[in-house]
Amino acid sequence: MNNSKSLRQTIESQRGQVMAADCPSRAVLGHITSRWGVLVLVMLLERTHRFSELRRAVGGVSEKMLAQTLDALAGDGLVLRVAHQVVPPHVEYSLTQLGREAATRLEVLVDWIEGNYPLIKQAQDAAAQQAA
Repeated sequence: MNNSKSLRQTIESQRGQVMAADCPSRAVLGHITSRWGVLVLVMLLERTHRFSELRRAVGGVSEKMLAQTLDALAGDGLVLRVAHQVVPPHVEYSLTQLGREAATRLEVLVDWIEGNYPLIKQAQDAAAQQAA
């Protein structure tokens, strides 16, 4: 049995473990699906970006939160951070192959939400009226 087939079988046998309280993949799930994680990953699908470009493109994110998000995604192997040794410092972020796979799936979800937002807004308004 080759290594990739063995790895695939191991991965498939572990599906569903994310429901377990002690599943280590929950941290990765949290990084990817966090408010800023989703937006950063989808933004990086477009191309490589510098930190300042990402900060401007992802409205509302603070420098601290963007830095934490990028560090977490890089730590999970989804984002590649390249620091160029120049003055002033120049750091670029891009997706790894793993990150591209995740971001492609997230982009579908983001598009679905935006396309269905009028229906979602109606449901939110109806729930707010019932609560009042």
